[in-house]
Amino acid sequence: MKRKIGYMMFTVAAALCAGASLPFLFGNSSLNPEKQSVKSEVPYCVTSLTVPAKTVFAGQEVDLLRYDHRERMDRELMSFTYMHATTMLTIKRANRYFPVIEPILKANGIPDDFKYLAVIESTLNPLAKSPAGAAGMWQFMPGTGRDFGLEVNNNIDERYHVEKETKAACKYLKEAYAKYGNWLCVAAAYNAGQGRISTQLQKQMVSQATDLWLVEETSRYMFRLLAAKTVISNPQQYGFLLKREHLYPAIPYTETTVTTAIADLAQFAKSQGITYAQLKDANPWLRDTSLMNKSGRTYILKISTRAGMYYDPHKTVPHNKNWVIN
Repeated sequence: MKRKIGYMMFTVAAALCAGASLPFLFGNSSLNPEKQSVKSEVPYCVTSLTVPAKTVFAGQEVDLLRYDHRERMDRELMSFTYMHATTMLTIKRANRYFPVIEPILKANGIPDDFKYLAVIESTLNPLAKSPAGAAGMWQFMPGTGRDFGLEVNNNIDERYHVEKETKAACKYLKEAYAKYGNWLCVAAAYNAGQGRISTQLQKQMVSQATDLWLVEETSRYMFRLLAAKTVISNPQQYGFLLKREHLYPAIPYTETTVTTAIADLAQFAKSQGITYAQLKDANPWLRDTSLMNKSGRTYILKISTRAGMYYDPHKTVPHNKNWVIN
């Protein structure tokens, strides 16, 4: 029995090395592993990826036959494909957060593809914070967050409020599009700033951000965006095999409206039948142990339901059918 299992593992690995399609894993391929396998000293293998001839972002076609576009895309596809844990975790999170982000983008006239900007900014981690001080899923700096309507201080930081920060990102993206009329220029400006992109477009006498010679971070940024869409739209093609129970489901909450201060959030959480940790996890924009609210503003707090704290992973509904194999 051990020998048989070992042989099966070897033939699967060999088939993948030979470029077999995933259906081979499920017995649907005519591949002959004895004829098409390659020798390897490890029970798995790494192969280069096929770069498509073109891709489309926000309705804008990008030619990937041009050598520089092709090689930049190749680098980012390999990065997303072989950073296994990060990409896998991002796909799991996407099942929870894409249903939140997508309707907000649509309501604000922003192309759906911009959800992948949140992917490359934060791997869809709502608690992400950069060494430079950018925070949240959309990675706003404090000043920029305030400029686009977010409350940012030591007590409240709405850069960690997924819905509000997504709406703020939409405002930024719409403002940039009004300037450029080009969504890839908008994406580049999100990383480098509108001033820098505008200056470089003029100096280098081009109209497309992918034609600019920029610092490496921004040059990679646009192709990271394209690669994120390519891989996460169809992860099985890049070797990521997930079942529905692997994905993170949306968490149901009830909502409580608050217009006064809350002196002790731990006590408040207990009165709601949840822990302080659960309150903070549902409302990461609460940055202290109290809600000061000196101005009497209205805040809506999410309170986890029992169904939200416990779920059957086998009943998880995939937001995208291409994410799962069952």
